[in-house]
Amino acid sequence: MSLIKTFLQEGILIESSLLEFFKTNEIAPELVDIIKGFDVHFLSKEFFYLNTDKIFTILENIKQRKKDDEKKIIEDTIKLISVFRKEEKEDKEFHEEKTESNYKIIESWNVPSRKIYVEDFANHFKSRLLLLKTILQERSELQNLTAINKIPIQKQNVISIIGLVTEKRVTKNNNIILEIEDFTGRISILVNHTKEDVYKKAQQIIFDEVIGVRCSGSREILFANDILFPDSFATKKTSEKDECAAFISDVHLGSVNFLENEFLKFIGWLNLESGNESQQNDAKKVRYLFIAGDVVDGIGVYPGQEEMLKIKDVKEQYAKLAEFLGKIRKDITIFIIPGQHDAVRLAEPQPPIGKDYAPDLYKLKNVVLLSNPSVVEVNNKTVLMYHGDSFHDIIDNVESLRFSKARNTPSAVVKMILSKRHIAPTHSYSIYVPVLNEDPLVIREVPDIFATGELHKPDVNSYNGTRIIASSCWQSTTPHEEKIGNIPDPCKVPILNLKNNTVKIMDFS
Repeated sequence: MSLIKTFLQEGILIESSLLEFFKTNEIAPELVDIIKGFDVHFLSKEFFYLNTDKIFTILENIKQRKKDDEKKIIEDTIKLISVFRKEEKEDKEFHEEKTESNYKIIESWNVPSRKIYVEDFANHFKSRLLLLKTILQERSELQNLTAINKIPIQKQNVISIIGLVTEKRVTKNNNIILEIEDFTGRISILVNHTKEDVYKKAQQIIFDEVIGVRCSGSREILFANDILFPDSFATKKTSEKDECAAFISDVHLGSVNFLENEFLKFIGWLNLESGNESQQNDAKKVRYLFIAGDVVDGIGVYPGQEEMLKIKDVKEQYAKLAEFLGKIRKDITIFIIPGQHDAVRLAEPQPPIGKDYAPDLYKLKNVVLLSNPSVVEVNNKTVLMYHGDSFHDIIDNVESLRFSKARNTPSAVVKMILSKRHIAPTHSYSIYVPVLNEDPLVIREVPDIFATGELHKPDVNSYNGTRIIASSCWQSTTPHEEKIGNIPDPCKVPILNLKNNTVKIMDFS
């Protein structure tokens, strides 16, 4: 334990799977100084795998200077670290074996936890502004584009700016005032309620998103004539193979409300064990299964959860999930991302579900574990997977979504996210980890398919060429959902034909 404290005092965080290793094994104290020399802030098995040769060389040199009775701990340390090298090598070979399949991982984040500073958040928002500004600059509507500090004192009839929204308020005359910031300064923009189209766009604006504004006025205040969002337009792609993808989410395995019989019925259909001739023909074409988070119910996610659990150990929940997924025919590739109920950190991007909690999932060669969010390509189509933690706050803070009860139609909030090109723009809407020099929640490349869950409602729609697929759940109504008036629609599975882009929703309820 003292060695762990020493690492922490040096500002070095330790991967959870290594904690028991340092508690139960006698390690040469010199290892701390060796690791400090690598200027590493997060200690993982992968670190040892990548740096084994250098560490071994240094330890061997130290051993030469030790007395005979002191050499044993150095030799034991070398042997112990060799175990990590073997494990990581096997993991990498196993992953390489999987990637020889019919998919390509475009984005999957595994950002280690670390000490975070104020400048990390500043760089996070700067990178967002820079990337989305580049997208907005291509819009021809933004005439006479200029930086805020270059806006003249004299009134201008046509001027355009791009910036990040830092404040939004409604005046007593029912006008909206936006505070916009770019790399050079900050300025107020008034949106008059008499300009209905512009005002409607302003009502959809949330804090910390990046927008373009065509306006008139001077350095003192600008008046909005139009508002432009980064927006997304998917390029039409063709798929040569007549293949299908199935989309599910929110399995919540381990809950007393988990619909096990219905889930097994779905697996039986995938395995061509049920359904009429037409339905079996559809099942034969399924080559991909996307599972968009909350695959288990987890432990301690909300007060009193233990009373609602059939399986009270999260590792056993994942083991049971692996048992079910192991029944699925092996020519179907299964992509899994985590959600708030899974055994990973809440901060986004959430890393893939770890081997320490779900070793049996890693044994399934047709299972691919990805981060939340992530992007994968199948059959020439890119699929953006996001569980949907930010949906609730976006719905609650955008009047049009709130009044239309968008929790019943998840595609409505996804359309807004695609228009903003960001999964969770507002600082407080979801917990996130600021990544150095980039914002991983920006939608860099417009996806062909946006797959999501969280709201427990099936919904299929399209937005500017992107097919939106919101999955339902495999859990009956919980007391919490009943209390807030949310009625799930479980066991509905959208099946997308990747060649002709048509969707069928299979009902296993």
